[in-house]
Amino acid sequence: MARIEDYAFGRVLVDGEEHLRDLIVLPHRVVRGWWRREGHGLVLEDLEDVLEELPERLVIGTGADGRLRPDPLALEALRKRGIEVDAVPTGEAVRLFAQLDPSRTAAALHLTC
Repeated sequence: MARIEDYAFGRVLVDGEEHLRDLIVLPHRVVRGWWRREGHGLVLEDLEDVLEELPERLVIGTGADGRLRPDPLALEALRKRGIEVDAVPTGEAVRLFAQLDPSRTAAALHLTC
């Protein structure tokens, strides 16, 4: 299971590997260079490549200052699929992820603002 070890503005350490771009941490793999249609927005389409792999909980890191804004319709669609969603600033998201079962949790992290 992937473990998020450290976060600072613009960087995150996952399983000993430093990442400098936004990413998605799934139970069995890391999706590097996560790109969204609109940089500070999140729509369901932005998760399309991992949608079928998402476990029962998704922690969204909205950036150091919380500038990434998930679309309420995307959050509703995820919840209808049975996925519990937390959208919080990235530092808090990393702390929350560390408290949860990594086999049942994914994280989508915006690393900067």
